[in-house]
Amino acid sequence: MKTNVGTIDRVIRILVGLVIIGLYFLNVITGTLAIVLLVLAGVFIVTGLFRVCPLYMPFGIKTCK
Repeated sequence: MKTNVGTIDRVIRILVGLVIIGLYFLNVITGTLAIVLLVLAGVFIVTGLFRVCPLYMPFGIKTCK
C-alpha cells in the first residue's frame, strides 16, 4: 500500500493516541467513553505507525509529499 499519512499527521496521531491511553490509565476517562476512545487511540497509533489511513483513500487525501 502507498503511504498517505505525512510526518506531521503521523506525529499528531501517535501523540493523541498516547494521550488517550494515558488518560485511561490515570482514570480520567472511564466507562463506555473510555472504551470508545481506546479503540480510537488504537486506530490512531496503528495508522500513524504504518503511515496508511484507509479513510483517506476513497477521498484521495494525502498529507505526505
